[in-house]
Amino acid sequence: MFARRLLKALLCVGVLMVASTVAMAADDSATPTATTLAAADGSSPDAFPVYAEKGAATCLKCHDTGAAAGILRTAHAVKGDSRTPFAQHACESCHGASPQHVDSHPAKGEKRASPTVVFKGDRISSAEARNGVCLTCHESGVRMNWKGSQHSNSEVACTDCHSLHAEKDVVRDKRTQPQTCFNCHAEQRADSYQLSHHPIREGKVVCSDCHNPHGSPAPKMLKEVRVTDTCYNCHADKRGPFLWEHQPVREDCTYCHNPHGSINARLLKDKMPWLCSDCHGNNNMGGDATTHSVTAAGGAWANGFYSRVQDRSCTNCHFQIHGSNNPSGSAFLR
Repeated sequence: MFARRLLKALLCVGVLMVASTVAMAADDSATPTATTLAAADGSSPDAFPVYAEKGAATCLKCHDTGAAAGILRTAHAVKGDSRTPFAQHACESCHGASPQHVDSHPAKGEKRASPTVVFKGDRISSAEARNGVCLTCHESGVRMNWKGSQHSNSEVACTDCHSLHAEKDVVRDKRTQPQTCFNCHAEQRADSYQLSHHPIREGKVVCSDCHNPHGSPAPKMLKEVRVTDTCYNCHADKRGPFLWEHQPVREDCTYCHNPHGSINARLLKDKMPWLCSDCHGNNNMGGDATTHSVTAAGGAWANGFYSRVQDRSCTNCHFQIHGSNNPSGSAFLR
């Protein structure tokens, strides 16, 4: 009796196992394609990402030449580094899971459906969408202040400056970086062609030596908190400390200099002595009437003083204009 019951129980278990196997096989056969997964509930591919089964090989069936294939020669395509896009989902790591593009079969004359994120062309994605992809990996370090920066608020995208598919990114090359910046900053481009200029066009100084284009807590996205600290990185001899300090030097170098270029020597905003008279005009010159006085009529230089400095400079005498350590250097004469 017991044996019969045991046999019946074993038969029931077997039947249940067979039914379960059949059901699982039925489910597998009904597994939806990438397209049906993406469109099943009308949601975007990002809601339930389905990546191309063969990764980059799927994309390279069509994009095996030109600029698109150039990414294979960049650091982003190093599969051996787990941090790179190609070590994850290849092209779709940046362009997003795009089954609507992979499985698209447009009619003759029509365009294939776009990838989820488009970086170039007439169907380009928003700057926020493009930057969101880049910031997935590149949000730390010098890029930590990107959100809320002037470039971010102006809807500048990373790919507006960087060329991800190019073997050499032009904005990271000293010889070509300024031209990328000048595409938007035309005024600074014009200044760089002035008689006196930083050696930007010569490839010795670039915009990123002074500015952090990814954002900065300083004004004008400067790399240092203050203008003077930025300038001191190269002009350390002006840093001091000095026994006798010239206040404008301590506050802001751009009171006197235009860092992008000027028609005057030494990047000065105006020719001396007129530059000095902006602060030291009228009765603020000191000295006697034959050397430093100016007339009350329009602030014109008195004949005695003008004859001594025309075509010359205040720094002929006050040559330690950035500061002096001499006990007798209160007037920056030594």
